[in-house]
Parts: sequence; C-alpha cells; structure tokens
Amino acid sequence: MGIGAGLLVQLVVALMAVIVAVVVPALWRARLGGPLCVLVSAAGCVTGVLAMSGELGGLVVPLALPVDALQFSPDRLGGLFMVVVSGVGVLVSLYGMGSVRGPGASRTSWAALPVFLVGMQLVSASADTLSFLLAWEVMTLASTVLLLANHSNRATVASATIWYSVMSQLSFFFILAGFAVLAAVSGSTGFAAMATVPPGSWEASVAFVLLILGFAGKAELVPLHVWVPKMLPEAPSHVAAAMSGAMVKIGVYGALVVCVRLLPGGPPWWGVLVMILGGVSALYGILQASVSSNLKVLLAYSTTENMGLAFLGVGASMLLRSYAAVPAADAALLASLLLVVSHAAFKTTLFLGAGAVDHATGEMDLDRLGGLGRRLPLTAATFGVASLGAAALPITSGFVAEWMLLQALIHGSRIEGNVVSVAASVAMPMAVAVVALTAGLALLTFVKGYGIAFLARPRSAAASSAQEVPPAMHVSLVAGALSVVVLGLLPGPLAAVIASCVGPDIVPHVRSVGLAGVELPGIGVLLDPVTFLLLTVLVAVPVMVAVVVSARRHRPRRSALPWGGGGSRARPRMQYTATSYAEPLVRVFDDVLKPSRDVQVTHVGESRYLVERVEVEQRVSDVFESRLYRPVLNVAQRFGVLARQAQNGSIHRYLGYSFIAFLTVLIVVSF
Repeated sequence: MGIGAGLLVQLVVALMAVIVAVVVPALWRARLGGPLCVLVSAAGCVTGVLAMSGELGGLVVPLALPVDALQFSPDRLGGLFMVVVSGVGVLVSLYGMGSVRGPGASRTSWAALPVFLVGMQLVSASADTLSFLLAWEVMTLASTVLLLANHSNRATVASATIWYSVMSQLSFFFILAGFAVLAAVSGSTGFAAMATVPPGSWEASVAFVLLILGFAGKAELVPLHVWVPKMLPEAPSHVAAAMSGAMVKIGVYGALVVCVRLLPGGPPWWGVLVMILGGVSALYGILQASVSSNLKVLLAYSTTENMGLAFLGVGASMLLRSYAAVPAADAALLASLLLVVSHAAFKTTLFLGAGAVDHATGEMDLDRLGGLGRRLPLTAATFGVASLGAAALPITSGFVAEWMLLQALIHGSRIEGNVVSVAASVAMPMAVAVVALTAGLALLTFVKGYGIAFLARPRSAAASSAQEVPPAMHVSLVAGALSVVVLGLLPGPLAAVIASCVGPDIVPHVRSVGLAGVELPGIGVLLDPVTFLLLTVLVAVPVMVAVVVSARRHRPRRSALPWGGGGSRARPRMQYTATSYAEPLVRVFDDVLKPSRDVQVTHVGESRYLVERVEVEQRVSDVFESRLYRPVLNVAQRFGVLARQAQNGSIHRYLGYSFIAFLTVLIVVSF
C-alpha cells in the first residue's frame, strides 16, 4: 500500500464511521464506530511509517473552484507526526468504546471523532497552504463539536467551548496572515515555493512572528493558553486525551514546518523569541499545575509546560545553528522531537487514567479523592508509570527527552572550548535554569497528584466505594503505560529514526549506541537508560526488602488508642490535602500566581472570644485571563452596550445608515 492509497483508505473508513454513527442505534455506535475509528488511526500509522521510510506519493483532490487542487503528500517529518497522532488515536478510540456513556455517545459525537482524527492526520500530510488550512479547520471544528458533548448536563461546557472557539480562530487568523505574507512574496501557495523566500527579508520576519504565534496558540503556549484549563476538564476523557496527547502536537509540527522547512537559517533573534515563548510557558504552566487541586486542570497546565519545553528546544536549536554550533543545535532539535513523542505517550495515559478515576468516582477534586490505589489497582499502576514519565524520572520516555534537552543546553554555550556568542552564552544557562526548575516542580506536582489521589485515605464516599473500570478501558491504559517505559529504554533506535525524519543534515550527527544510548560528536554519549535502570534496581531492591521485613515484624494495630499522640491511625482530616500540600509553593510564588484568600470566622453566639468554625478559601486564577483578557472583554462589552443604542427601531435612522454607508463606498472606490 502506497501513501496515496493509505490516505484514501483513511478517508473512506472515516466516511464509513460517520455513516455508522448517524444510522445505527445507540447500542451499536460504540461497537461499530469504535473499531472503525481504530482502523482510521491504524491506517494513519501505516501511512506515516511509509512516509518516514522516504517513500514518495500522495493524494491530489481536485476542487470545482478556480484554485489549485488539494495536495496531501507527507514528507518524513509529517510522517513522524502522523504516527504520533495516529498512535494516540488508536488508544483513545479503544478507550472510548468502553467509557463513553450518555450524551458523549450521541450520533454527533461518534460522527465527529473520526473526522477529528482524520483532520489531524491530513494537517501533517498537507503539501500546500490551502490543504493545510482546510485540514486545520476540519480538525478545529470537529474538536469543537466533541467538546459540546456534555453541554446539556453542565452549563460550564458552553462557556469553555466559546473560549476554545475564539482562541482557535485567533490562532487561525495568525496562521492565515503568516501564510498570506509568504504566498505574496513567493507567488505560490505551495510549501516548496515558500521555502525560497529569503529568511533575512522583513517579509520573512513578519511571517515568522505571525506563524509562531498562531501555532503557539494551538500548542497551549502562553498567553494563548487560556482555553486549556477551561476546556480539557469539561471534555469527555477520551477527547481530552486526544486533544492533549495529539492535537497540541500539531501546533509543534506547524512551528517545525516554519523553522525547519519554510524559513530555515533565520536571524538569531528568531531563536531567542521562540526560547522566551517556550520558557515562560513552561514555567507558568508547571506553576499553575503544581497549585491546582483539580486533577484534569493539573494535567492541562502540565501540557502547557511540556509544550513550552518543546518550543524551548526548537528555539535553542535555531539560535545555536545561527552561530554554527551544529552538534548542540542537532541535540536540541532532537530533544524537542523526543519531548513530543514522549509527551504523547505519558499524557495520553494520564488523561485516560483521570477518565478512569472520573468514571469510578465522579470526582476530579483531589481534596475529595484518596484510597484509589487499593480500589483501582490497575488504574493506579498505569497512572503511576505515566506520572513517572511526566516527572521526567529515569527509565521513562520523559527522562530521556528532558535529559537530552538539558545536555544540549549545557553544551550550547561552549563548543570545543570556544565561546559561541554572547546571546547563546546568556540564553543557554537561563534555559538550563528553566529546565531544572520545571523538572523540580513537575516532580512536586505529580507526587501531589498521585500521592493524594491514590495513596492517601479516602475523603469522600465516592472514593471509598470506587470500583475498577471495565476491562475494555484497561487495554488503552496498559498500552500507554508500556509505551512510556519502552520508549524510555530504547532511546537509541528512537533517536535515530527521529533524526532521519528531520533531514539528512542531522543524521551524521546522531549515532545510536546500541539500544541504550545516543551519541553526538562534540558532546559525547548523552544518556544510557540501562545504566539508570540498574542503579534504580540496586537502590530499590534493598529498600523494598527492608520494608517487607519490617512489615512482617511489626503488625499494624487494629485498635486505635484513646488518644491521638502518634498511636492512632491517621484520619483523612489529619493528612495533607492538595491545597495544603501546595500552600508553601503558593506563598513563594505569590507575586506570580496572585492568589485570592477568604477567611470566614464564625463565633459562638455573640461572643468575640469563642470561635465555633474557621473557613479558609483560597483561589488561584489564571493571571493572563484576569489581567489581560478580562479587561479587554469588559471594554468590548461596554462598547457593545453603547452600540445597542444605534438600533432604536426607527426606519428613518436605518435609511440614514444605509445612505452614509453607500457614500462611504463611493468615496473609497473613487480613490
């Protein structure tokens, strides 16, 4: 099967899935629509692998319009992202077959899912601007429909969807404007012609800024990220997993198309701009995640952090390459792509695990969870493995990616003993500090999320009576957790494959050291996960033996002492909550997070001295929403209220408006 045939199969199977969703009764939608969605994603995986192998071909779709035909012909880089997106699509489709109930199983939702999956794959396969923009809008509109699945049950869904739609169209406007500038200069809408635009021209700089802003909005980067904490918690769990695990990668793919394919070799300030955008997003995202008490909001902000690190790697690669620091630039670009692949694995598993928790308890508030490690053992195990990847701990894919990024940044300021530049010498250490700080905060965040949800004592009746989810949902959870570990233990072949997808220039600078490591000339062996695995085993085995021996010698008490001085079992009210766990961090970063606190003291009767109850409420809102978007929206709303006065029902006033508009058009045309 060639690339063109693979793309055609995806379209045909997706059309069949839409027809099935519309025609068959509710009982059979998941049983028939789910496998068809799996086939759509499987065909995307095969097509992506063919493109990654260097096979040429594609699909041309003629239009009954005076414009060029749509061209879908993925290159190696597009094939890599097709595989990533399709792999996530397989997991979420399998999960959706066992988890979707109620409004999420409607005809509209099951019809929109295959369209969404195909839209993401076609964006990666597009070979010209028109095809890219059309597939982009198909992807965005289908995801918007999926978000509205639960709008009849929760009023907040409509508000979240409005935020998502507005920010998506704002990103689309930036992308459209950037491509328009390149098309005007090159005289063509094809990517090959746009690549001839001189990167040193002012038109290229304008297009670069517009395109990076547009793709950053889809990748959940600051300040266009405000839709993320609103939308992902309201979406069905498999849809949230698809959007966070796959759709945001399309934003990274667009940025790579601009930086690697269309406008390579730009001035150094381009790299600095992308690094600033990525670094700020990484820090702000993980700060918000670390103080959040809602599990899905925590995961949503964590995605902003991970995509910020991916953009940080892309920007570092651009900056270093502009000063001929080729080995470090290749390592940074390779680390960015490793971050994309690893994030797709662990974040998909995390969102599916959060969906399993929601399915079993109906709760997402960490302060009301606990004890799920015993009630949901398989969900706890897979969520724990994915949390290790998100915290970038050894033997996971997250560690591999962040370790390579850290090594690239460390070696970026000095190559072979020569100072590269003042800009790189300043930017690289600052980027190292950003990566180190985000790694520490990520560890704190996922210790909080996993520990309080699964290891603490239950804090609600729903948590204490939770039951393991159906076996159909376990398949996706186990497959996702295994991918996190396998990708972490085989970085050599993975890095070699990714390097071949970026281009022939980077391949000579990446050598796979067996299955266990990666080596770059001028930098050396970057990592060896097998060594870390052996060290982990050597440390963990004695600790586990000591714990088992101690547990057998000292049996737990079955009866609590009449006083609580360390002898009674800890009650839920005696343990940390997610809010109290993050309280020291909130105080340290008070100027950044701007929390609001409300303390209410209830006295006994009319007494001023006897206190019956003290209630403390702390809220951490999104600073960019409250300080940037809300003032703009308030001004727009005031102007909208004033504009209503123009409509007073008078036909004479309306005729006057028409006459003034007609005169204005005549004056403009005359000039």
